[in-house]
Amino acid sequence: MILRYHHLACQPRVFRAMTGLAVAEFDALAADVLPRLAADEYVRLRRPARQRAIGGGRRYELAARDRLLLAVVWLRRYPTNQVLGYLFGVSEPTARRAVGRVVPLLEADGRDGMRLPDPGKGRRRALDALLADTPGLALLIDTFEQRVQRPRDRGEADTYYSGKKKQHTLKVQVAVDERTGEIADVAPSVRGPTHDLTLLRDSGLLARLPDGLGALGDLGYVGLQDAHPGGLGATPRRKPRGRPRPDEDIAYNRAFARRRVKAEHTIGRLRRYEALTHTDRHRRRGHTARVRAAAGLVNRQLRQHRA
Repeated sequence: MILRYHHLACQPRVFRAMTGLAVAEFDALAADVLPRLAADEYVRLRRPARQRAIGGGRRYELAARDRLLLAVVWLRRYPTNQVLGYLFGVSEPTARRAVGRVVPLLEADGRDGMRLPDPGKGRRRALDALLADTPGLALLIDTFEQRVQRPRDRGEADTYYSGKKKQHTLKVQVAVDERTGEIADVAPSVRGPTHDLTLLRDSGLLARLPDGLGALGDLGYVGLQDAHPGGLGATPRRKPRGRPRPDEDIAYNRAFARRRVKAEHTIGRLRRYEALTHTDRHRRRGHTARVRAAAGLVNRQLRQHRA
């Protein structure tokens, strides 16, 4: 069966499997994104370099809602354009153009929905006594890597080779709201070997944090407290060199992990979108846009579940 919204919406379980969203969640997304798509099309048709008059040229083979559906299916399942075109009953170039025009709008929608936590005292959580010296309200910061095609130039390829993953990768930094689990920020993608703390400093995220909002990271962020403008950073305790780990450090790290685990869960949700897990096929172009587009979809799901 050719994929169309009016067909797929009648099969809610299949709809979720193909898009990662419930039908109601997709409808809410469409209500926000379709006006953006119409405005973008208005600007495109009236660009100065266009030679045809308004109304000239081919008509779209897919309705606007189906173009949005196509882009979400592409993010979720990451088929080739040839397979995507077959599923939707359109040509490969048509599928490619639809993805190219809709994904930037999903990126903009995702960025609009990202908010840094409000450090109001009424929202501070009660902390385990072991974590009394950590910030009461904090962003959970972590990274993940995605394999990319090896650059042809050997010198350039070496700059993408991640010793941790044993492959050529791009690294993405994600900041998660500790209270809600929502993604509050996605930094531009960088080469895989980039150190986590270097990426955090270069992203400028710490400088944008409101007063009173801290940051928590894993052992890749040792030195975070010094990097944070207000000193409100914390990481697990490292094992002493040549000595066993003290029992109090084991207890502290377990409590710290329970606090940080929400970031792992959110990144797990994000990476269910196969455009972020399979080997990147786009020569590293547009990677940040794809991550932010998927982040916006994850945030919508989390808000819907809390409603």
